[in-house]
Amino acid sequence: MLKRRYLLPSIMAAALLLAATAGGALSGGFGATAVAATNGTLAATAGCGKAPTLTNGTRTIQSSGQSRTYNLRIPDGYDRNHPYRLIFGFHWLNGSANNVTSAGYYGLQPLSNNSTIFVAPQGLNAGWANTNGRDLTLFDDISRQIENDLCVDTTQRFALGWSYGGAMSYAVACARPTVIRAVTVLSGANLSGCNGGTQPVAYFGIHGTFDSVLNISQGRQLRDTFVRNNGCTAQSPREPSRGSLTHITTAYAGCRAGYPVQWAAFDGDHTPSPVDGSGSPNDSRTWTSGEIWRFFSQFESTTPPTTPPPTTPPPTTPPPTTPPPTGEPGTCAATYRAVNSWPGGFQGEVTVANPTATTLNGWTVGLTLAGGQAISSLWSGTNTGTTGSVTVRNAAYNGTLGANASTTFGFTATGDGATPPSNVTCTSP
Repeated sequence: MLKRRYLLPSIMAAALLLAATAGGALSGGFGATAVAATNGTLAATAGCGKAPTLTNGTRTIQSSGQSRTYNLRIPDGYDRNHPYRLIFGFHWLNGSANNVTSAGYYGLQPLSNNSTIFVAPQGLNAGWANTNGRDLTLFDDISRQIENDLCVDTTQRFALGWSYGGAMSYAVACARPTVIRAVTVLSGANLSGCNGGTQPVAYFGIHGTFDSVLNISQGRQLRDTFVRNNGCTAQSPREPSRGSLTHITTAYAGCRAGYPVQWAAFDGDHTPSPVDGSGSPNDSRTWTSGEIWRFFSQFESTTPPTTPPPTTPPPTTPPPTTPPPTGEPGTCAATYRAVNSWPGGFQGEVTVANPTATTLNGWTVGLTLAGGQAISSLWSGTNTGTTGSVTVRNAAYNGTLGANASTTFGFTATGDGATPPSNVTCTSP
């Protein structure tokens, strides 16, 4: 298999440069068929029962007015009447669809026992900037083409990728929660945008504790998006010590049924193929492929569960004798800090704090970006405007702050990050 560790120098030099180009994602999916699938009303695609016209190899498709390509691997002995699992494998920065294919789709294809259709799309400029949602549209277009021709179980769509490919997998989870069943993000960060990002998707994050390209804190932020969305109990999972050459996988407790979250931290740098007991990555000896396959295969032909209505009406609760505490205008505080920077872009974070003894219900932060700066993606809040004077309101899950509590939102932006935003204010409600 391809030994991907030789790519690290070029990735370290270029990953941060291209991070600033992370684009917004278009809303929606690839049609009513996909949406219906997660409601349990459709388990197979239009391609079921048809003699297929697609074949293994590199395919060309028109998407967003451009000619794009992807690699396709159909199971041996394909049965046109049997719905198959579908897995997208996104390549890393300066990698290719051919790299993903030659590495066995991150080692999953050899484990699949001909149960899965594999797809490896090719990114523009060997990356996944997802400018104006073009790469999400590519995901939609490829899915539509495959599912119109081949037999796919619509409750069994998955995505994974390393580095920039992990960022693209995260973008798919954010924007296509009714389409994708689960994702695995290896050493990823929010580089391809997160349009939506408020609905549950089964999530597995893998990251090195001393990643020198995309710090592990960035991987934790992606994980925590789905810890919240999936209703899991918040925790700080154990992570291995430096020099231990081990990994620790944690399955979160309390998650909504059918929407697990796993986190695997390993003692290592920026690689998709760490090996316990060794400092040398190796595709054939890594533990990641086995754990990813177990995570994906646990969803054998099952739809995401829905909660049935109660057989009897729930008891009503009388109104409280005194109203709950509410916030007063101007009682919250906002503090900005620079998280990261690269040529042509930067990442910032704002902490919103409640310094009072009463509960705040809702907050709005105002800030002014310097000339030439423009927000390209923002998480844990909803922004109005991307340049100049910008306002950010709380997301649905972080608007209530108890006494002396705080929360954060973050963003990536283009431009020179040496000048921090000015006029940072906070009001509530």
